[in-house]
Amino acid sequence: MRRRDGGRGRLAEISAQQVKELRARTGAGIIDCRNALAEASGDLEKAQLVLRAKGLAAAEKKSGRATKEGLVEAYIHSEGRLGVLVEINCETDFVAKTAEFKALAHDVALQIAASDPRYVSRDEISPDVIATEREVYLAQAKGEGKPDHIAPKIAEGKLEKWFATVCLLDQPFVRDDSHKVGDVVKAAIAKTGENIQIRRFARFRLGE
Repeated sequence: MRRRDGGRGRLAEISAQQVKELRARTGAGIIDCRNALAEASGDLEKAQLVLRAKGLAAAEKKSGRATKEGLVEAYIHSEGRLGVLVEINCETDFVAKTAEFKALAHDVALQIAASDPRYVSRDEISPDVIATEREVYLAQAKGEGKPDHIAPKIAEGKLEKWFATVCLLDQPFVRDDSHKVGDVVKAAIAKTGENIQIRRFARFRLGE
């Protein structure tokens, strides 16, 4: 594929190897990879960002579609001392049976085992609980002598860190902490073309 370079009329090549590398990194289709590389002037890192931005936008459009298929994934760790069950839903049985969807379910179960979230998303948290957490962080900031106009910002920052601890979708992904779990799910939505939802989970530790 030939592309114009920097709008100056010069042409450069998008090689098959570049497309192959971008596909390996993202799982996107050949045409999408070529277009992203052209838009990014052949820069693989920028092309990944292009694909991610388009994938996230596509995921938002699919978020309201019904998810009645999927699977329940089980993960047992530490010689049977820790276990996880998680239900992940998609739109069709076809996608639910794919290796990619099963791998996603496994990774999410592994995430829950490793990071011990309390909620799937912040939408599940009672507004009263959030308000209490915010008040605690605000009191801490003021107790540390922070100015009144700065303390609320500090409190909000701490609240975001709390969300990243207790909410599965907000947690850094255990396999690549540069992404959140929610980003990984959205990437899977973009790749499969279906809405995907983590419905619920349970985490068991022996003796607790």
